[in-house]
Amino acid sequence: MYPRTEYEMSEEDLGKIIDACKPVPMIIVGGYAPTSPQQNANAAWAELGKRMGFDSDTVRPVDGKGTRVFTAIPSETEQQRVDRMVRETKERDAKEVESIKVEIERLSARLIELHG
Repeated sequence: MYPRTEYEMSEEDLGKIIDACKPVPMIIVGGYAPTSPQQNANAAWAELGKRMGFDSDTVRPVDGKGTRVFTAIPSETEQQRVDRMVRETKERDAKEVESIKVEIERLSARLIELHG
């Protein structure tokens, strides 16, 4: 088993966790009550843990580092962690490449506009 590891979630992930904790209107349909805020929060943490490679039942806050930083016990093997990090880096790089291409197109159009 891995030692406790520090993680940092994105602002988007934090928003999902906060939204999951909000109260749910109580309307019973067909004899079934909706899921509770605790169940929704647990599901949001489980989804984040699956994506980031940690056991969501082991999450603990880190004092003094803000709401996005926490520790947990990894649930992935070392090779899975390396593979995930490579995949995340490639995805991040692909987004940046696309952003740069859009910016180049915008600047090229502006250059043509200025030179007539």
